[in-house]
Amino acid sequence: MKFPCKKLLPLLIFILSCLSVLRLLKLAITFSDPSSQAVALLSSLQRECSSPSECSKIQSNVANSTLLSPKEFMLLSDLVTQKTPCNLLVFGFQPQYLDLSSINAGGITLFLEDNRYKISNIEAGSNQTRIYKVKYGVPAKKAYKLLKHARGNPTCSPSINLLQQSTCKLALRDLPQQVYELKWDVIVVDGPIGDSPEAPGRMSTIYTASMLARATARNMTDVMVHDVHRTIEKWFSWEFLCEENLVSAKGKLWNFRISSDQSNSTRFCSSETVNIQ
Repeated sequence: MKFPCKKLLPLLIFILSCLSVLRLLKLAITFSDPSSQAVALLSSLQRECSSPSECSKIQSNVANSTLLSPKEFMLLSDLVTQKTPCNLLVFGFQPQYLDLSSINAGGITLFLEDNRYKISNIEAGSNQTRIYKVKYGVPAKKAYKLLKHARGNPTCSPSINLLQQSTCKLALRDLPQQVYELKWDVIVVDGPIGDSPEAPGRMSTIYTASMLARATARNMTDVMVHDVHRTIEKWFSWEFLCEENLVSAKGKLWNFRISSDQSNSTRFCSSETVNIQ
């Protein structure tokens, strides 16, 4: 059975149109996916590395870094929008966080990142935005020992006022001076990477964020912790930020609201000590 060419032509046009639409959808999904930002970052970082082994290490770190999903980022950006201009401190750095600096126009935004390759080509867009290279030296495998140390050591108490002079093993004492001098409205914990037992874990950043929040003279400080599906982030959030302070959550991002009057307490949480399971 033969089909006239005039009848086949509309069908052919329809098929080609469908293929074009599918291609456009694929492109739209690719460029709206946050992972595409990591790919672009990786390409930039590989131009900076000096050896194949170093490039391999960079590729692994970028691939394992977890960007905020659109819903998670909306929760965070909405909070910053409500408080702007504010003092915003971020442990860790992702390219998408530069949008927070733009949202926080007129405020102060500080990023603390331990991977120099992630920030080597980044330029802060404002005099009120700073990106510091810091060092997080404690591996994730020491999390449980550090938790036991904090529970049994009075120097880790929330009533300790001078974080830089603290002898608590969880305290970060060598951060830029501005970190200790400013009163923070929003603190984000998304670093260090903490994705393996040997990699730097987020035990100290969560503890330090909790201490900085309690030291503020303002009414409230919001502390947001990312990757709470992971054991360490969940343990230390419950221990030092406390379930009763959890005000919202989206995906793998938790938002704790800490009041300054909690700094006088000898305990972080009002409930009994969290049982780790």
